[in-house]
Amino acid sequence: MNRRQSLLGILVIKFSSELFLLPSFQLGSLRMLTGYRKSAVCLESESGIGYKSDEFETLESHIRDANWDACIDSLNRLNGLTNETRASALFLVLKQWLLEYLNRGDDSSALEILRKKVSGLEVGKDKVHTLAFGLLSFKELGLDKVDPDVSYNFRKNLLIELEKVLPPPITLPDRRLEYLVEMAVWSQIDSCVFHNSVDAISLYEDHHCDGSQFPTKTIQVLTNHRNEVWYVQFSNNGSYLASSSSDCTAIIWKLLDDGKLTQRYVLESHQKPVSFVAWSPDDTMLLTCGNIEVLKLWDVETGTCKHTYGDDGFIVSSCAWFPDSKRFVCGSSDPGKGICMWDSEGNEIKVWKGMRMPKVLDLAITPDGEKLISIFSDKDIRILDVGTGAESVISEEHPITSLSLSGDGKFFIVNLNSQEIHMWDVAGELLIPMKYKGHRQHKYVIRSCFGGLDSTFIASGSEDSKVYIWSRRGSKPIEILCGHSMTVNCVSWNPKRPQILASASDDQTIRIWGPDVQSI
Repeated sequence: MNRRQSLLGILVIKFSSELFLLPSFQLGSLRMLTGYRKSAVCLESESGIGYKSDEFETLESHIRDANWDACIDSLNRLNGLTNETRASALFLVLKQWLLEYLNRGDDSSALEILRKKVSGLEVGKDKVHTLAFGLLSFKELGLDKVDPDVSYNFRKNLLIELEKVLPPPITLPDRRLEYLVEMAVWSQIDSCVFHNSVDAISLYEDHHCDGSQFPTKTIQVLTNHRNEVWYVQFSNNGSYLASSSSDCTAIIWKLLDDGKLTQRYVLESHQKPVSFVAWSPDDTMLLTCGNIEVLKLWDVETGTCKHTYGDDGFIVSSCAWFPDSKRFVCGSSDPGKGICMWDSEGNEIKVWKGMRMPKVLDLAITPDGEKLISIFSDKDIRILDVGTGAESVISEEHPITSLSLSGDGKFFIVNLNSQEIHMWDVAGELLIPMKYKGHRQHKYVIRSCFGGLDSTFIASGSEDSKVYIWSRRGSKPIEILCGHSMTVNCVSWNPKRPQILASASDDQTIRIWGPDVQSI
């Protein structure tokens, strides 16, 4: 018995005395839960509440008595059914009627049902053909012999199939009580502004997070960079942090068990400021983008440079990995360069450029590797299907400075210099974006990120030296973190330890944020 079934069992036993408060359909759902059929029967008996509707009980009686004409008449008199649903239910009943004729050896009556009744239903021809073919198989298998057990089992299966076809309130949806319990849990989580804990939710009391698992306190200040820190990003496994700076270096940091970080490698090969870093999905390699300079690939285990891409005139704005950790793309702010796809051995695989691919400011690849999202021409977002070449474009009214993708690859956010962050969905279903306000952004590149448990939150840097955090469901900040003394350029939320957040600032520091109560 799994944890979910145990919880439901406890709920049923504990609240059995209050059963009169439950709608009758919940009793039926209890019956559907594996391991609680006897409990459901007992509760039905004691409460006097049956989970089956009167209409379905009538159908069940007709089927049990093999009164097929009455069964069909009952189905035809049911209100609220679509033509497709009614035809599907009638087909199941007629199929049973036909099979029972065959079981009695009455082939002619079975054929008459097939020709006059089944063929007239608005169901797919393939269903009718399958049934006709099944008649031959039925006889070949020797099942066309009088056998009461066969008929009984067929009728039992018919009732199960009808319960799946007929809609509520005629029948009860399968595992309905389990669904309602899950909805109760999710409702409590949705109403909890600071929900950021992996602890189980109890239904015995109302759930409310007090913020003790939320990163609101500076637990460490990293001062190893000698100039402005422009970018930070946690590795995919959450064990490392990479930072880049205008001091022309990048640093790989190791995250310790207590939430503190220690320097592992300083990457010192760039001649110009390092503006961007990107971890390979398997966290074995790191890409660093020089500002108006080359792109470099580093071995994370040794801290050595494996390859340099481009030359002194190669202007790279951002880069992103494909899920195989063997290929990546880089975007260039040079309109003549567009987007290049490389492999980790230094080979150029593909290039997207031309009039329809002007300067690229930022880009991302979805975790499945199917979509390439890029910011180009300041205000436009292009979503490209890598396999088919199909694309869609979203236009913003104000210039976009950065892009960040959610962990599941379903949503992305863009920072605008109008002091807003907009969230769009990759599938293109949102006609209007979710908007987040409160931070300050006028002239600098400010980067935001998804984070927290299940990427429930959005965090962003700001030109007023603060870090802003929003719930994805609300447009106003739920937390404002103070500590930096200059513009906060970038933030990164640890994907595996949702209580840890990092921020990079022009004050030459990286701040690591954790819970106010040390409980990481």
